Amino acid sequence: MQGSLNTVHFTTPELTAMVGAYLWPFFRIAAMLMSMPLIGTRTVPKQVRLGFALVLTLIIAPLVPEVPQVNPFSLDALLIIIQQILIGVSMGFVLQLVFAIFLVAGQVISMQMGLGFAMMVDPQSGTSVPVLGQFFSIMVTLVFLTLDGHLLLIEMLANSFHTLPIAPSGISSDGFWLIASWGREMFSGAVLVALPAIAALLFVTLTLGVMTRTAPQFNIFAVGIPISLIWGMMIIYVILPGLINQIDDLFLGGFELISRLLGGA
Repeated sequence: MQGSLNTVHFTTPELTAMVGAYLWPFFRIAAMLMSMPLIGTRTVPKQVRLGFALVLTLIIAPLVPEVPQVNPFSLDALLIIIQQILIGVSMGFVLQLVFAIFLVAGQVISMQMGLGFAMMVDPQSGTSVPVLGQFFSIMVTLVFLTLDGHLLLIEMLANSFHTLPIAPSGISSDGFWLIASWGREMFSGAVLVALPAIAALLFVTLTLGVMTRTAPQFNIFAVGIPISLIWGMMIIYVILPGLINQIDDLFLGGFELISRLLGGA
């Protein structure tokens, strides 16, 4: 008996729907992973980030609402790709701002206590930052993982396909202005974090200035720098417990902004 070979035929709309069901979500997921803290750092190989993006796409894509059937080589497809990349990058960039707050705070405190010359490479940005800023960055990273911030971000990413469906249009211009205006939190938040140390170190600086005026022969550089370093370390030790609440509040504000960008409540 001669067996018959059954062939499966797909129409162009069916092929377009199958490709779009995984291709469009992949761009949003990959863009977020490339820009978010921890995974988006230069120390994580690109192959690892790409593999993680593929795994998340395979998990999230079946839960995504029906995607528009667009020719992958058309202008509408290019607009969809651009919008998905912008959405993913915006989500990661907001959290990058939160991490940058403590880098800036560490730099300000380091300059005040005379530790600005001690530099090391920051894996988040790939640039040289003071050691104290790197210490704050590590502390914020540990708090972020302890609070399951990475899992919350992935959950918001999965829900974003419902609140902000795949389409040639994405985040509005008002959303980008929200991100730009929230950038001031990086500076105001850094000042609030560093303010206790700045005030205490200012008192030390004024004291050393008075000592220099009353005793000009006093070698201020031989004694002043060690005093500033020791006093600065003591102040950091005192303010560390209170930083946890500030980190929690800043991350909460960042996630609320992401929710507003994605059209959530």
